[in-house]
Amino acid sequence: MDLLTVANAVIGAVFFVCYGYQLFYILVPFFTKPEEHRPAKENTFAVLISARNEEAVIGNLLRSLQSQDYDKTKYTVFVLADNCTDRTAEIARAGGAVVYERQDAEHVGKGYALDALLEHMRKDDPAGFDAYLILDADNVLSPDYLTQMNRSLSDGYEVVTGYRNSKNYGTNWISAGYALWFIRESSFLNRSRMRLGVSCTISGTGFAFSRKVLADLNGRWPFHMLTEDLEFSAWLVANGYRAAYCEDAVLFDEQPITFVQSWKQRMRWGRGFLQVALHYYRDLLRALVTRHAFAAYDVIMTLMPAYGLSLAAMIVNGAALVISLTNGTVLGVLHSIWQLFVGIYLMTFLIGLITLVSDWKKIYCPAGRKILLLFTLPIYMLTYIPIAVAALFVRVKWEPIHHTEAKSLEDIVQHPNS
Repeated sequence: MDLLTVANAVIGAVFFVCYGYQLFYILVPFFTKPEEHRPAKENTFAVLISARNEEAVIGNLLRSLQSQDYDKTKYTVFVLADNCTDRTAEIARAGGAVVYERQDAEHVGKGYALDALLEHMRKDDPAGFDAYLILDADNVLSPDYLTQMNRSLSDGYEVVTGYRNSKNYGTNWISAGYALWFIRESSFLNRSRMRLGVSCTISGTGFAFSRKVLADLNGRWPFHMLTEDLEFSAWLVANGYRAAYCEDAVLFDEQPITFVQSWKQRMRWGRGFLQVALHYYRDLLRALVTRHAFAAYDVIMTLMPAYGLSLAAMIVNGAALVISLTNGTVLGVLHSIWQLFVGIYLMTFLIGLITLVSDWKKIYCPAGRKILLLFTLPIYMLTYIPIAVAALFVRVKWEPIHHTEAKSLEDIVQHPNS
């Protein structure tokens, strides 16, 4: 066995040691049952939406909020029109939201916008709310979303995240790659964590937290890194919170559809993972000796090993390829690289297949296209390898994602992408 093959085998073995427990996660939902709910109480909700030039999509979100089966007197929608140059604020007011506007070219990003929104609310609604639900302007909710989130909060959890589905699964291989991986995170990571009593991970949008959590944050939203959702997840575990997962609270969001847009977003995620790891590693290491030890380990695995191992694979194989050009061993090196990629492809394909079969009826896309796009999932995931390298050297800043999928829930369910 040549040196490169050994190196790739070692990288693969380390990867399995770090993430083998997630294979166990896949089995958990098939052999466990969810907890029984306690009697529900009607919590009051503040729905927080940060929106930047979202005139194309925010109307559908507001209509899905108006269509909730939850008591309309128990929730209020707040929108922060952040550095907008379009009709976002006007549409949000017409949709029944309490709207604030902000122009700040220096403090850019969702985290800063949410902090500004909470500051306005402290002044205008000092009594506060029982819970705070964070959504993105491109989201669309199932009619019982608030009811289901309220049930989990009534069970005594201080933080709850829902099931993240997609508005545009079938558009192309990029949107499908995002969507299936997010669905896998909901069904085979967060659902398993919930069944095992481990804190769930907050991902992007569609999560609620209690008045107590906000008080512990001094009434602010202090998470301003490039991946503020993962930063919040790390903070929760480091401070002894257990985030819950509510699989019946279904949210649809829009995925990027161009590679350039996807590259920029995932570059931000890559740099953000490093930021969170460097800032929270001491707190997470301390949490490893508490009753939240496995949750801390879970977050640590989310933050670093995959990134580092991807980088190691890129460096080792890239260096071997360069050296092979000088000593005539190119074919052997290419064979080893091909074996590595085939292994990654098959592993990712299998995970995607299990997720697709399990959640088939929840994915709104023609059957043939679902199957076709499964084969492109590993290609989407393989593009993370060069992103992991580039994120180390390229200056990354927060940039808004332009949303155009103006779909209602009926459009998503009855007229999926062809």
